[in-house]
Amino acid sequence: MKFLSLIFIIILSACKGNSQQKESDHQHTTSANQNPIQVAPQDGYEFAYFASGCFWCVEAIYESVHGVKEVVSGYAGGHTKNPTYESSNTGRTGHAEAVEVLYDPNIVSFSSLVDIYFGSQNPTQINGQGPDRGSQYRSIIFYQNEAQKEIILKKKTKLDQKLNAKIAAEVLPFQKFWIAEAYHQDYEKRNPSNPYIQNVSIPRLKKFQSKFPELIKKSNSH
Repeated sequence: MKFLSLIFIIILSACKGNSQQKESDHQHTTSANQNPIQVAPQDGYEFAYFASGCFWCVEAIYESVHGVKEVVSGYAGGHTKNPTYESSNTGRTGHAEAVEVLYDPNIVSFSSLVDIYFGSQNPTQINGQGPDRGSQYRSIIFYQNEAQKEIILKKKTKLDQKLNAKIAAEVLPFQKFWIAEAYHQDYEKRNPSNPYIQNVSIPRLKKFQSKFPELIKKSNSH
């Protein structure tokens, strides 16, 4: 009974309740046929964009990586302007919870960021990660040029063959990143006692760090 109560609390405290979206609502999301938009570097740092379930979890994972300066939570991959937390969670905007990673390519490569992406999730789970389910939690890797696309597709194919299973991540041309509401930023750091953070986010972070100890900032290791 205590176990069931804990699961119920985690679900209520999760990024949000599950989407009621039907597959037919998914047709107006970012098209794979669009030309990718290249984001200009900022003071030598480059940008990368990933969606992998709850952005609270993904933000914490990438912020722990050596060479990453900053990670911002937001929304990407949809068809509406100015998406909000509430609207994206209906599953009708097409957006997925995503993160913007500002990184130093001289320290950590885009290729390594993709390895981190696949290594910090269940790569075969469709429309979600862990207890978070719905199209707003689907896995997407966004590319900004053909070189990035090639890196992603090669790694995805190799992982597909290794696991002998279909990899869920969509590979889409980057179009637009919408920054999420302020209270979502650094959520794990600011809400360490939250049941979802304690039971889902932190375990996911620790599992990732155990796989990539050489990439973790010493000050951020748990």
